[in-house]
Amino acid sequence: MDNEQILELFGKILISKTYDKSARFLKSDLKDLKQTDRYKNLFSEMTQVQKTELEKLSKEMLSGILFDFLKIFEENREFKLIYEAEGKRVDLVQISEMLKAEPIIEGGWIDRFSMYSDNGNSV
Repeated sequence: MDNEQILELFGKILISKTYDKSARFLKSDLKDLKQTDRYKNLFSEMTQVQKTELEKLSKEMLSGILFDFLKIFEENREFKLIYEAEGKRVDLVQISEMLKAEPIIEGGWIDRFSMYSDNGNSV
């Protein structure tokens, strides 16, 4: 794999295993969420408009967490994100112009790989 393919693979895995996994709960139907014992007080009186706003807020928070997590590797060189296969060893920070922004930029990993993307990939 070349560097671009490595970044694409990492992006797909990161978005599906973190962002989408967390966003999945909020994409549930509001009537189902209202029956959830754990969050009954939150959802019982919630309107669809409020739920939509909560989804937007949650997506912003999830995006921010990914940004801040990847920023750790850019700003603290003692921590590494390494791809290693078939004798090839690549530092993801070194092969990306700005790894922390890869998920959140327009046309970035969330836009391209998330099943909950706002640019047409959303459920």
